[in-house]
Amino acid sequence: MEERPAVLIGLFSHNAVEWEVMKTHTFRGGIAPDEMKELSRDCAITEAFPSSKTVTIPVTMGGAPNTPLVKVGDIVKKGQIIASSDKFMSAPVHASISGKVKKIQSVLSTGNQMVPAITIEASGDEETDFMPVLDPFTCSKEDALARIKNAGIVGMGGASFPTHVKLNPPKDKKIEYVLLNAAECEPYLTVDDRTMKENTAKVVDGLAIVMHITGAKGIIVLETNKADDKPLLEAEIKKQNREDSMSVCLVKTKYPQGCEKNIVDAVLGREIPAGKLPADAGTVISNVGTVCAISDAFRLGKPLIERALTLSGGACQTPCNLRVPVGTLVSDLIPSACTLKDDKVVKIISGGPMMGFAMESTQFPVTKGTSGVTFLSKEETYLVDESPCINCGKCVEACPMRLTPVMIVKSLKADSLSDAKKYGAMDCIECGCCSYVCPANVRLVQRIRLGKQAIRAQMAQAANAGAKSTGGAK
Repeated sequence: MEERPAVLIGLFSHNAVEWEVMKTHTFRGGIAPDEMKELSRDCAITEAFPSSKTVTIPVTMGGAPNTPLVKVGDIVKKGQIIASSDKFMSAPVHASISGKVKKIQSVLSTGNQMVPAITIEASGDEETDFMPVLDPFTCSKEDALARIKNAGIVGMGGASFPTHVKLNPPKDKKIEYVLLNAAECEPYLTVDDRTMKENTAKVVDGLAIVMHITGAKGIIVLETNKADDKPLLEAEIKKQNREDSMSVCLVKTKYPQGCEKNIVDAVLGREIPAGKLPADAGTVISNVGTVCAISDAFRLGKPLIERALTLSGGACQTPCNLRVPVGTLVSDLIPSACTLKDDKVVKIISGGPMMGFAMESTQFPVTKGTSGVTFLSKEETYLVDESPCINCGKCVEACPMRLTPVMIVKSLKADSLSDAKKYGAMDCIECGCCSYVCPANVRLVQRIRLGKQAIRAQMAQAANAGAKSTGGAK
């Protein structure tokens, strides 16, 4: 782990500069791409509604597959459950607007996958079907977890893991710290930053609820490029009398600081073992949007039916931060809420440019895990042919997981999945650091991603074969 030297950080308070000495927490490896956050950093979050007056809501947005509970022609209320499952790992899906169910069909979603979705046409009716308000600090832990599940809350940083599962680890996993991941290390994205500035009280309240459920202390983790949020958060922590159990930690601005393994390493100096979860290092990690949704679920009885996201990029004429109903097609925000430089768009990415997914068009819905959409110009993309690897080792230096990407890819090219696995292919977080620094422009992360899919298929085939063999023996 890298040494954490003391540095001077300038914090602005009451028009005066106050200097305080603090540690710059960081991790080994990583890169420093152009942040490009200035495009939308000063854009307040504004409400937007799809121009078509319809939403297309994927039936499953995290966890086990759901089954639709409605049919075409049904009238639904905002907040009503429209798809669910009886599986523990599932998270129900709710109507994000009131109206009539027009279609239930497969649509293109983030990751370029066709998924079943429910299309609702708005009726203009504002009637809601929310849950009763529930005090998170007097109800039982079981009731609190049930509320989070019934609200359909999942990780809103992109992974979409069901939150009620994350907050209920096995009894042998003692949770000591809840880390609020406010690093927002992806270039262009600023929605978490804006949320902390505009909804400070809700952020602190949501984190306090998670701390109460887990019995852990809380740390809000900010990159130094958001140091101006620190005094705002600390003032609110004091206002809510959380000073003894909640604090704010600044970490070095570096990509991918927001990765679970890196943030735990940087803040706590702990390592999440290979193939394990943050709970194995005594931590739970939550996103800014997620804790706000948790606060709403208790204080308002409101399910996760809307989310804020950033629309930005060099091909975006009016970068912005919007709050929209879940299921809003990105195409329904253009140009009504966001204007593009039509002749400049060469790449559309769901998410940020490092770990997001390139999409063929804007005809895809905003899901619970959609933190942004990035519209890149030709000048912001780097599309060149691969050259032979020159064995420079830069990918090894940049890898935050301390892997050897070059050896993983060489193993994959040799059709040796076992060697690729031995070199740590399954521990790759697909952050893109290796591809970013490669002077030969080898598509390292893309090749590793495909390799991981092949390894998983091989493992599944072996498991099926083993199950058949066991069944035959019986």
